[in-house]
Amino acid sequence: MPEADSREHKERWTDADIRKSTVGEVKPHDAPIVLVEYDAKWPQQFAREAERIGKALGERALQVEHIGSTSIPGLVAKPIIDILLVVADSGDEPSYVPAMEAAGYVLKIREPEWHQHRLFKGPDININLHVFSSGSPEIERHLLLRDWLRVNETDRKLYAETKHKLASEKWHYVQNYADAKSAVVEVIISRAKASLSKPESHVRS
Repeated sequence: MPEADSREHKERWTDADIRKSTVGEVKPHDAPIVLVEYDAKWPQQFAREAERIGKALGERALQVEHIGSTSIPGLVAKPIIDILLVVADSGDEPSYVPAMEAAGYVLKIREPEWHQHRLFKGPDININLHVFSSGSPEIERHLLLRDWLRVNETDRKLYAETKHKLASEKWHYVQNYADAKSAVVEVIISRAKASLSKPESHVRS
């Protein structure tokens, strides 16, 4: 199951959760996680996907953002472009899924119980395209984590060290690796929120 860096975890995902949410065959990972150094091509790859999504959905694409570790210069990452797509109602699949499929995207995850989250894989390069409804709190979490790690070297280093340590272990599903990172992610998000509450704080996008 494709994971997201800033996902809020109330409980760790069980194998049953993963099977229930996956559209199609569930493929275990059963290996360590491959991390690579930041690649300057990643923003261009995102821009190409954003253009393709925009052409497919037009005004239905309310917001398209580059998120996750590949959106943060200087941070190690899995070589997978994470993208956030905001639509009016991600639970209303007929309003956007057929257009996305016509553009070559494949629906892989359906989570009606969790913010009506949907996830697509891409037509050619490896991406995780996360879809949320306008107003979902997950949108703010993703962008807050991204923007904070872009400007805060201390937490960027902490996150990189955590990723390196955990990535060397063998994981049955990639989502299990994401769950293991969640405690550190929550600490970082809490610090980002605290910084934003200070009058002198400025976080660049």
